[in-house]
Amino acid sequence: MLRILGSLRRTCDGLTRRDLLQIGGLGLLGCTLTDACAAEANASAPRAKSCILLFLFGSPPQHETFDPKPRAPAEIQGELKAISTTVPGLDFCEALPLSAQVADRLTVIRSMSHPYPLHGVAYAITGLPVYTTDLETKPHDPAHWPYFGSIAEYLWSQESATLPEEIPRHIGLPWVFNSRVDDLGLIAGPYAASLGQKYDPLWATYEGRGLAAAPKCRLDQQKEYLDPYQRAAPEGTFAFDGASRLADSVSLNRFNLRCSLLEQFDAARRAVDAGGSVGAYSASQARALSLLTSYKVREALDVTREAERVRADYGMTLFGQSCLAARRLVEAGSRFVTVFWDAFGTYFSGGWDTHQNHYPRLKRYLLPGFDAAFSALILDLEQRGLLDETLVLVMSEHGRTPKIDSKPPGAARHHWSQAYSMVMAGGGTPRGAVVGKTDAIGGTVLDAPINPKDIQATAFHLLGIDPDTVIRDSLNRPFRIAGDGHVRPDLIQ
Repeated sequence: MLRILGSLRRTCDGLTRRDLLQIGGLGLLGCTLTDACAAEANASAPRAKSCILLFLFGSPPQHETFDPKPRAPAEIQGELKAISTTVPGLDFCEALPLSAQVADRLTVIRSMSHPYPLHGVAYAITGLPVYTTDLETKPHDPAHWPYFGSIAEYLWSQESATLPEEIPRHIGLPWVFNSRVDDLGLIAGPYAASLGQKYDPLWATYEGRGLAAAPKCRLDQQKEYLDPYQRAAPEGTFAFDGASRLADSVSLNRFNLRCSLLEQFDAARRAVDAGGSVGAYSASQARALSLLTSYKVREALDVTREAERVRADYGMTLFGQSCLAARRLVEAGSRFVTVFWDAFGTYFSGGWDTHQNHYPRLKRYLLPGFDAAFSALILDLEQRGLLDETLVLVMSEHGRTPKIDSKPPGAARHHWSQAYSMVMAGGGTPRGAVVGKTDAIGGTVLDAPINPKDIQATAFHLLGIDPDTVIRDSLNRPFRIAGDGHVRPDLIQ
């Protein structure tokens, strides 16, 4: 049920003076009374309780993943061939044998398309209608729209109690996006924009070592990095920076004394605030205290608690262990977990952006790591009875060119957004479905074009959120949460 402007009410029967005071304190603007009532009247029962978004930053090639072209000429098909899957007539790239075995649980979309062949993470995961490259390195520019995970968190928060729950609803892994590169700062995308930083993902941080160097991104790359996406140390795990554990200098007794003093201060504040508009803790105090004292959070993030066999199934890579952590978080109660396969060490041509060394990176690094982690996540969720209630999305910014560029050593495919692929699973999506079709070279959509805004609208719908909900930005301008996206019936079971 949607709430209005932060009100704790569950019906459209108006706002109290205290509601309005709370709105002013939060500094947020929400949907109108009419919008909220309409949303309540039209919302259908949610199919998914939670969402795991796997974002492959840099953009994988459709030809070497989910839309191989076995009958195309060599300069299109490339070095990697097609294999059959558990769905008759559906082929995957031969480097995804484990994913091919779970294809009967998936919805494969081969007709993703949009006009921006750029690293527009913000375009792919927000309602932003037009994308320009100058926005990419300005993650907090006022022109940005909120990440759709942040919008979900904002709307869910209107239904929650004053104090935060034991497990945060909205979490990002394996660290703040694009924060582990030498040559560029943070880039735009997974942020709450006008909703306020309170609704950004709560970023966990990977605490572990890389044990092997990945194939180089580009020929002039001078430095090699021990990349945890290639191979991660078994003792590596995740934590919230400074929040999920006490500092070494703070004993448990000292921490308990601090809590006691804080309670006394809060008691004094409550005595002064006879009207009751100040709670026992501020939102930030409550969140920090919850993370410090919650064993549930620490246990969920601690992948070393899993059996060695399970960890090995996901792959001893950073992406594999991040997917395992995402499953643990959802199982513990998180509702939206984002896992980035991020650039590491170097941004330029980092991650999946294979402008050089295309085949060595795909064969030895990218595809094996993804194949193990993704297939294990699907099977693990299914075996635990969680797949039907967990929406899994595999997304990227765009695809890659149909024709291989053979000039760089190791070959290359460059940016291409006219046609590319993505995958959905669980949470009310069809099993064993193929949506959309591309031409003989995988360069143009022939049937059922789908854009990223449609994915967002459909994800909202599956999570029980009306994509037509309107909220307002910091300048009081209304915007539809899914932008111009529409719910796709062909993506719903």
